[in-house]
Amino acid sequence: MELNEFQVRAIATDQVPGTDGDALVVPLLGMAGEVGDLLTEYKKRIRDKDAHRLFRERVAEELGDVLWYVSNLASKFDLKLDDIAESNLQKITDRWSEPKKLERLDGAYEASERLPDSMHAEIIEDATGDVPRIIFILDGKRAGDIVRDNSYEDDGYRFHDVLHLGHAALLGWSPNIRGFRRRKRRSDLRVDEVEDGGRAGVIEEGIVAFVYNYARTRDFLRDVPAIDYSVLRTVKEMTAGLEVSVRSSADWQAALLRSYEVWREVRKHRGGRLRVDIAVGSLTFEGEPTMTFEQAEALELWKDQAPGS
Repeated sequence: MELNEFQVRAIATDQVPGTDGDALVVPLLGMAGEVGDLLTEYKKRIRDKDAHRLFRERVAEELGDVLWYVSNLASKFDLKLDDIAESNLQKITDRWSEPKKLERLDGAYEASERLPDSMHAEIIEDATGDVPRIIFILDGKRAGDIVRDNSYEDDGYRFHDVLHLGHAALLGWSPNIRGFRRRKRRSDLRVDEVEDGGRAGVIEEGIVAFVYNYARTRDFLRDVPAIDYSVLRTVKEMTAGLEVSVRSSADWQAALLRSYEVWREVRKHRGGRLRVDIAVGSLTFEGEPTMTFEQAEALELWKDQAPGS
């Protein structure tokens, strides 16, 4: 039987038709009640073990009742079960598909407008004052201003450029790194404005801050095997309409978990050297910085192509 056929035949047996309050509350409560009955059958199985000979039949019955209430609600919300099932499979595939080598988002552009295949970065900390601060070095030049945590507590947010590097390395996307590295796509004014401009840069910063607050309550994702789907869904919604929207939830999860793995190393060492390899999709912690904070402060600044310029 097709799901839509089941839905048509099921709604014909509805004892509280309509879409008013009672008509909606009944299937909602009914679904909850049937799930409770299902749990009761499982409790009996634990207690009685193989003596509960009708366990499979009872489970099938309770699941059928749950399906009837799901179908009833779908009908009252003018939804089709086939569409719901297809949408769910798409979501699950997006969420749990195996990460694969990703095609470059900027592969059609000249080399001067593509993110470099590889980059070297250093994050150098000055902890001599009351508030620690860092300088971010990208391919031998300073990228952006001196950064502090901007927090009442030392939570390591000053190292968050690691996460931008992770976006670039593992997703092939980072308006901020593209801006720092002077790789905006000036040859296409629309792409330059939408993908490489100020709004995209703010969206990326927002994603970093949003995920950071989530990660902070989970030991910065140490030993976390999977990120809550609600977080990944929000990230996907924030990037809807941008080129990175082609990356799946599974791609984002792999990128975030790896980025925070490297971030934890940088925080542990209070700075470090990093290698970004976009060609193979990797972000690597390579060890201690090669220069002091004072030496880094004297370096030339990457300029003229920050996001929004």
